[in-house]
Amino acid sequence: MEETMDHPDTAPAVTERDQEEAVRRELADYYRAGEPPWDTGVTPPELVALVEGHDAPLPGRALELGCGTGTNAVYLARHGWEVVAVDLIDSAIEQAREKAAAAGATVRLLCGDATRLDELDVPGLYDLFFDLSCYCGIPPHRRDAYAAGLTRRAAPGARLLMFGYGPEAFDDPISGVTADELRTRFAGWELLETAPGTNPVPTFWFVLRRNAQEARTDR
Repeated sequence: MEETMDHPDTAPAVTERDQEEAVRRELADYYRAGEPPWDTGVTPPELVALVEGHDAPLPGRALELGCGTGTNAVYLARHGWEVVAVDLIDSAIEQAREKAAAAGATVRLLCGDATRLDELDVPGLYDLFFDLSCYCGIPPHRRDAYAAGLTRRAAPGARLLMFGYGPEAFDDPISGVTADELRTRFAGWELLETAPGTNPVPTFWFVLRRNAQEARTDR
């Protein structure tokens, strides 16, 4: 008689929904522990340079993806921008609302998924998008939706300032971002700049600009 055996290495494959839930749990755990490494309470100099530099754009409408406890959304609002900010974790949004109120800053803070903006009240158009390590943690199957959501809401010439970890910074196969990926996923955008971060693991700052002609013809 043939003997049957269990094979522990044939566990069910991880589904796309499993990946999304794993990301949500990990983010929530960071906030629960009070130690999200991306939420330092200090606005990064790269954003300050864009907003206050010699060729800074006039304040317009800004959308922050993965706003955390609101440090940078408040900064933008205090510098004249009309700001909407989104985060997946409700406790982060609660802290952001407290921070905005304490600063006397007007910010629309929404708890939701940055890859599903159509499910939120986030109408365009926006002149500036800011992402501090949100995109690099999104499962690959949701990244096209993220790019499409921003593209539909981008004013002609809009800029996206993104900070991201390189794939080498993680042990898992889904995290991280590269310049080549952004060029591929963000059709109709131009990658203007890629600069290394100062972290001990590979990180990068990316600046993308929405092509004005394509933005007009998309409407």
